[in-house]
Amino acid sequence: MSKRYLQEEHEIFRKAFRKFLDQHAVPFFEEWEQAKQVPKSFWKKAGEQGFLCPWVDEKYGGSNADFAYSVIITEELDRIGSGIGGLGLHNDIVMPYIEEFGTEEQKERWLPKAVSGDMISAIAMTEPGTGSDLASIKTTAKDNGDNYILNGEKTFITNGYSANFVIVVCVTNPNAQPAHKGISLLVVEEGTPGFKKGKKLRKVGQHANDTSELIFEDAVVPKENLIGEEGMGFYYLMKKLQQERLMVAIGSIAVSKRMLEITTDYVKQRTAFGKPISKFQNTQFKIAEMATNIKIGETFVDQLICDHMENKDIVNEVSMAKWWTTDLSKKVAGECMQLHGGYGYMEEYEIARRYRDVAVGSIYAGTNEIMKQIIAKNMGL
Repeated sequence: MSKRYLQEEHEIFRKAFRKFLDQHAVPFFEEWEQAKQVPKSFWKKAGEQGFLCPWVDEKYGGSNADFAYSVIITEELDRIGSGIGGLGLHNDIVMPYIEEFGTEEQKERWLPKAVSGDMISAIAMTEPGTGSDLASIKTTAKDNGDNYILNGEKTFITNGYSANFVIVVCVTNPNAQPAHKGISLLVVEEGTPGFKKGKKLRKVGQHANDTSELIFEDAVVPKENLIGEEGMGFYYLMKKLQQERLMVAIGSIAVSKRMLEITTDYVKQRTAFGKPISKFQNTQFKIAEMATNIKIGETFVDQLICDHMENKDIVNEVSMAKWWTTDLSKKVAGECMQLHGGYGYMEEYEIARRYRDVAVGSIYAGTNEIMKQIIAKNMGL
C-alpha cells in the first residue's frame, strides 16, 4: 500500500538518510549504548546533511520541509534502534515550541543552531513526584525583576545530559486557579548559574539515549527566555502533545515492522526436528497474527499522519494510536523473542535489544492509562 503523503522527493530523502545512518550510526551503535550517549559529533554530521529540524524556515537554516520528512526520520531512526530517538525529540517535539510560540529574537537565537547541530535541545516536564499529571508540577519560577529565579528538580529527561538548552515546564503563578493556569515555559541554557545536570540515569533499555535528572537551585533565567505568554504553558503543551504522541505511534509501528522482519528471516533459517521452524503451524499463525495487527496499526497511523498534515484536531485518535501501537510493539517483541528461543535472550541478537527498548513506550509521552482517560472523557464518560 502506497502512503499517499509520500512523493518521489520523500523517497529520495529516505534513501539519503538511510545511507547516512548506515555509515555514521550502525557501526557505532553498540559503542553509544555503552557510553549511554550519542556523541555530539554525530549531531553535527546530521545537521550538516540537513537531517535536523528540516521543517524549519529557510531563513533560519532549515528546508521548509513538510511533516512527511519528520515521519521518515522517525521511521529510519527506529529502524536502527529506539536508543537514538533523542534526535527525533529534538526535531519534532522540542523545537516546534520555539518555532510556534517563540519571539523573532528567540527564533534567530536558537533555531539555526538547532538545525546545524551546534545546540541540542530537551524538554523538562516530568518531576520525581509528578509524571503524566502536568498540572501538579512543583518547579517554581519567581519573578525577580528582569529575571526568574527557578527552583525544582526534573527527572527522566531525554537529551538531558547532552542538552545545550532545555525548555522547562514551571509554575510562575502558584496561586492560579485552576492550577494549570499558572504554568509557563522557560528556556534554560547550559551554564546558567544554579542549573546542574545529574548523572546519566541507568535505564532498562534505550541505552544510547542519554537520560538524566536536572536540578535548579536559585537558577537565574532572563525574562526574555519565557516562551510565549506567562501562564499559557499548559495550553502550549496540550497543543503540541498531539504531535509528540503521533511520533511515538509512528515509531512504534516502525519498530514492530522491524521486529517482524528480523524474526521472519530467523524462523526460516532456524531448524528444529529436521525442518525450519517457519514450517510449524504455530510459527506461521504467530507471524500471520503479528503481520495483520501491524498492518491494521500502520493503516490507522497513516491516516492520522494525513489528518495531522491537514491541521485537523485528532487528539482523541492520536491518544488511541499511542496506547494501541505501544502495546502492540510490546506484544510483538514478546512473540518475536519467543520465536528466537534461547538466542532471543542474548544481547548479540537484535530482538533482545528491541525487547528491552520498546518497554517504555507505554509510559512516556503520557502513560497509556492517561491516553484511555482522555478517550473516555471525549466520549462523555
